[in-house]
Amino acid sequence: MPQSKTIGRIAVCSWSLQPSSPQDLAEKLIACGVKKVQLALDPLLNDPEVWSSCSARFAEAGIEIISGMMGCVGEDYSTIQSIKETGGVMPDNTWPATFSNLTKAAPLARQLGLRLITTHAGFIPHAPDSLEFAKGVDRVQKVAAALAESGVSLALETGQEPAPILVDFLRAVNRSDVGVNFDPANMLLYGSGETIAALSQLIPWIRQVHIKDALPSGIPGAWGTEVPAGSGSVNWNAFFQTLDRAGFQGHFVIEREAGDSRVADIAAAREMILQLNLDF
Repeated sequence: MPQSKTIGRIAVCSWSLQPSSPQDLAEKLIACGVKKVQLALDPLLNDPEVWSSCSARFAEAGIEIISGMMGCVGEDYSTIQSIKETGGVMPDNTWPATFSNLTKAAPLARQLGLRLITTHAGFIPHAPDSLEFAKGVDRVQKVAAALAESGVSLALETGQEPAPILVDFLRAVNRSDVGVNFDPANMLLYGSGETIAALSQLIPWIRQVHIKDALPSGIPGAWGTEVPAGSGSVNWNAFFQTLDRAGFQGHFVIEREAGDSRVADIAAAREMILQLNLDF
């Protein structure tokens, strides 16, 4: 049945469920009706005493890890300005530690059987001929080369810049193992452009998508508001149709970073995907 194909491609971002342990995460995933997860790797590196058992726990529960995620050192999401100053690989003061962490994550991902890690590049300068743009390209190339030693590819989160800027950046990086994790809500949260137009422009580089929704703020430089999937401004019919036409074969990874009913919101997002995506 078409639905069975779709359900096998639905996953959840582990950090959305704010787990205290692998067992807690497994129980929450099952409560959501999903047995695939994009796993935040930072806890495995920073708190191995708690998280080293995740492979065994997930195997017992029949849960599959489909990709990893790494944050960058010192990121401050308080405001758009603060994340512009602290996010991704761009800040010089945190770059050495960020690069070290991403390098350490590569063999860990390999041990977990993963082939993809996502992270934020940070705010990419809009001028392709600028020194800052070249710096970002060089740093992403260095990260990708380090991950490639473990057979792992890199996907950059979308949203902090308009799609044409990111396209220019990806062309400059010029590596087949560097793509994007497309998050439609981030385009709205950052005020970076229309989501479906951005999706269409980035199709050649899309390796994975997040299922997250938002309402734009309407005020330049101010955060939009994340809302449960299906209640925001993302045109989900057009979203899935665009992916379908492009032959996208990756995972639909539900992300929920706000609210106090995350299990319920994620379960509802799962149902939305199945309802809108029966012939995918």
